[in-house]
Amino acid sequence: MIKQKRRRKRKIKRVLTVIFILALIVLVGYFIVTKVFTVNKVEVEGNKLYSDKQIEKSILNDEYCWNTLYVFLKYKFLDTEEVPFVEDMEVSMKIPHTIHIKVYEKGMLGYIYIPSIGQNVYFDKDGFVVETSADVIEGVPQVTGINMDSVTLYEKLPIDSDIRKALLNVGQTLKKYSLVPERIDYKDNGTLTFAYGTIEVAFGDAGNLNEKVVRMSEIMPQLSGMSGVLHLEDWSQETTDIVFEKI
Repeated sequence: MIKQKRRRKRKIKRVLTVIFILALIVLVGYFIVTKVFTVNKVEVEGNKLYSDKQIEKSILNDEYCWNTLYVFLKYKFLDTEEVPFVEDMEVSMKIPHTIHIKVYEKGMLGYIYIPSIGQNVYFDKDGFVVETSADVIEGVPQVTGINMDSVTLYEKLPIDSDIRKALLNVGQTLKKYSLVPERIDYKDNGTLTFAYGTIEVAFGDAGNLNEKVVRMSEIMPQLSGMSGVLHLEDWSQETTDIVFEKI
């Protein structure tokens, strides 16, 4: 009888010890999670279209986002909030007080305004529609002279394949030489005109594309502060005369 009482006391003591240890672990864990893993700093990289604060706000978007561990786990297992013109965002925890957000923006070569839907259709270097929006993004040229009634997101621009190919080649070559215009006008006869503020470039067709753009890159800096039309439509390797018509 006495032995049974002693065994029962030892058992109760062991149970209480385990409960105490578990309670202590929970308290210590709670303290660490609530006091150590707090968001004091947010680092953002890869963003050009949005400010750091805008990206931060899109990620820290609920009442528990003061906790770095919560934010990390949330975006480890759940998708980030969809942000226009952003392909993806990677969220990591550098140290217990710092969240790091890496932004992957959608690559946009140009956009076409479609009156029937009242939206700008943004497309990438392969001609795929990556976004439709009423917003105008600085640094992305508008393409005019190409008509479409509708588009499907993530599918190719529904235009003639030769026109699409020429447009993409021109856009990528201009981007390569840091000559992205404000507007690219595509005419029915296949000729192109580029608008750079007060300078207009009558480019002609896409023949001798790279050579003509190289000549543009050499001439354009000399036209700074001027107004007029740079005529490249008749330029070829045999006929190299270039005329600038002042306005």
